[in-house]
Amino acid sequence: MRGHRVLAMLALVAAFVLFGGAPASAGEHTFIEVTPNPAQSGTRVDIRASCDKDNNRRATVHSDAFGGQVFLQPNNGFLTGHATIPGSKGPGDYRVELRCDNNKTANTTLTVLNMSQPTKGPATGGGGTAVGRTGSYLLIGGVVAAALAVGFGFFGNRRTGNGA
Repeated sequence: MRGHRVLAMLALVAAFVLFGGAPASAGEHTFIEVTPNPAQSGTRVDIRASCDKDNNRRATVHSDAFGGQVFLQPNNGFLTGHATIPGSKGPGDYRVELRCDNNKTANTTLTVLNMSQPTKGPATGGGGTAVGRTGSYLLIGGVVAAALAVGFGFFGNRRTGNGA
């Protein structure tokens, strides 16, 4: 009896995977995606969309995030394009709207971040890669230490060999 329940559950899971959980293929509905999202101001974003089986004609995208209109072109069953968010764009959520030639529309929200970027790395000390003689001194010191270790090892082995 228990074996029948397990088989019935496996059959239900298989049916869901095969029939119920199948994703819609490209072009069966209208959508728009912007990546990366969220995005830093001053960066380029990729736009991918679908106009409900009408992806062989271009479409337009409007958004205040990138200051106007972008044209999407057919590409492998989708409509694709790029836009650059101006570096001066303030942080916030911006609506991105797709307008298809078949009068279908879709929209999404693009979150713009405006974090200040450091102009140079932090001052963390001299280190072995610092400009000047520090790197040379470290290299010479390492070579001398290795030579001393080899010399002590050689003479140490020689002494124990003669005393035995």
